Amino acid sequence: MTATKEPLVIGLFEKRTFSIQYIVADPETRRCAIIDPVLDYDEKAGATATRSADALLDLVAEHGLTVEWILDTHPHADHFSAAPYLKSRTGAPTAIGAKVVAVQKLWRDIYHLPDFPTDGSQWDRLFADGDTFAIGTIPVRVMHSPGHTLASVTYVAGNAAFIHDTLFMPDSGTARCDFPGGSASALWRSIQAILSLPPETRLFTGHDYQPGGREPLWQSTVAEQARQNIHLTKAGSEDEFVAVRTARDRTLPMPKLILHALQVNINGGALPPPEANGKRYLKIPLDALPDAVWG
Repeated sequence: MTATKEPLVIGLFEKRTFSIQYIVADPETRRCAIIDPVLDYDEKAGATATRSADALLDLVAEHGLTVEWILDTHPHADHFSAAPYLKSRTGAPTAIGAKVVAVQKLWRDIYHLPDFPTDGSQWDRLFADGDTFAIGTIPVRVMHSPGHTLASVTYVAGNAAFIHDTLFMPDSGTARCDFPGGSASALWRSIQAILSLPPETRLFTGHDYQPGGREPLWQSTVAEQARQNIHLTKAGSEDEFVAVRTARDRTLPMPKLILHALQVNINGGALPPPEANGKRYLKIPLDALPDAVWG
């Protein structure tokens, strides 16, 4: 039996949004992918910066790597994607799950963008469930993992899976499902598919909110999640999980950047074009999420 390849994984914690950006490298060829890169954004000043993305590029250079892919797991609701910036610096293609077109159609209407293209053409490649590609010599399989969003995917690269907003660390539970297009039932099924991977599979989450003020963590295993995840141990069935997840979601205010970020991220991370005065402007719909909890 051929041993499962083990990629080198470097996680970089972005403390403003509690996000983890990843470099996933093939030690044999020194080729790598960047997963879920963050474009820095200060909503108070309306300012953007590339410090977090540049830190990724510094690590790529430090380890002597070549960027082969720039991947997002889904259109993020809490930070801007730095995929276009990193493509401009590396020439690597960008990719996301194929169901992003459904998210584009949903949010195009929320933002009232009648001419916005909803065909996924903002990315170089759209991955369907079961698609495969490679990072150097490491095979990667794409799993459609809806629930948090319609478009969420998991990238299984050798013995590592990048699960973003499905499972958090075991002491933090699971991702919310109350965004437009979210579904707790779908998330339960996505989690079961992830837990069907080999028990020793390394799982890398996309956020860590540091419960109790502990240091940020982002790596677990399938076995650890199945045994210790605080939401899964409370729910032995789909119905019980849906009840637990739905009750918690009813208490959560929307992420502070959701209306800022999604208009950028459904556009592949591209910022709005400059207007006649050379400035870029975001469009914030008022009262578009009437059932949202006030924060």
